[in-house]
Amino acid sequence: MDTLIIVLVVAVLIVNLAFYFKLKKDPKTEDSEVGKLKDDMNALKSSLSESFSSMSKEVAKDMTGALTRVDEKVASFNKQVEDIQTSQNNFSRILAGVKQYGGLSEFSLANLLQDLLPSSQYIANAKMKPEETRDLVEFAIKLQNNYLPIDSHWPIEKYKAVDEAFQNNDKDALTSARHDLASAFRAKSKSVNQKYINPPMSTDFAIVYVPIEGLYAELASYRDPKTKELLMEELRKKYKITIAGPNTMCALIQSFHLGFQTLRVQKHATQIYDDLKNITTRFSKHFDNVLVLRKKLEEAMTVVDSFGKDARSITRTLENIKDPDGDDNPDPDSPSPVAAYGQIDKRKVS
Repeated sequence: MDTLIIVLVVAVLIVNLAFYFKLKKDPKTEDSEVGKLKDDMNALKSSLSESFSSMSKEVAKDMTGALTRVDEKVASFNKQVEDIQTSQNNFSRILAGVKQYGGLSEFSLANLLQDLLPSSQYIANAKMKPEETRDLVEFAIKLQNNYLPIDSHWPIEKYKAVDEAFQNNDKDALTSARHDLASAFRAKSKSVNQKYINPPMSTDFAIVYVPIEGLYAELASYRDPKTKELLMEELRKKYKITIAGPNTMCALIQSFHLGFQTLRVQKHATQIYDDLKNITTRFSKHFDNVLVLRKKLEEAMTVVDSFGKDARSITRTLENIKDPDGDDNPDPDSPSPVAAYGQIDKRKVS
């Protein structure tokens, strides 16, 4: 637009200069040319005014549309920025309230247990000391005769302070932040020991789960400035607490699962051995009973044989009574009824 205006102004100047030189060469026509020049100038002025007015309207319209579109884009950008800030604030609020809401740490632990163990092998919100406290441990893994308590912990603000001090290369702040983080886990370990370790219902140790490997690495490398003892060794000896990150927790759960399968196989093998032992004992008793039955059968057969012998003797005696003249006496040991009768008569005669 600026270039077009400059071109028009230059054209008007050139026309004026041309008329000026023409008037100087021919003074006679000065009046008529002046009048004509005025008319041309008025017409040119009117044309320029109309053109400039039209161009101004179009430029104003285009500028208004462009500014409107810019305003819309700026408003959309501001809204996106506000949404991002809102999301960031919500995420920060969630992270800041991990202990209050359970949040990401407990959710991560639940997913690990769900992926690596059958649902019958662990329970959520278990009470380890029913008579002493109403506190519930987040999860408890069922072992052979008791439960293994597992509780999660993620002091996000203290871990964030350690990270910020490290990024800023502030050694004093880093030392203070690491000490505060270790103190938080000492307090957590003491609380878990007092609330959830209850042999023989539970194991004589418990696990505190941390949801990120960076935090686990920080705890694993921390040594007490005075005693030079590793923090994890201190917690294990003093409170019987084992710290586990995601990878360590996966390894522990897989080892537990393998142990469960081994115990199940051992239980089945023991049951098979007991069943075989029982069958062996029963077979032994069965064979003893067979021997007793055989003896009883032999005795019965002897009785049957004796009964048969008596029956045959009675039968022959009856036959001899029917036929006194018969000579058959198949039983030489028993005298015939006739002989016996004769012997009786002879004793009577003598």
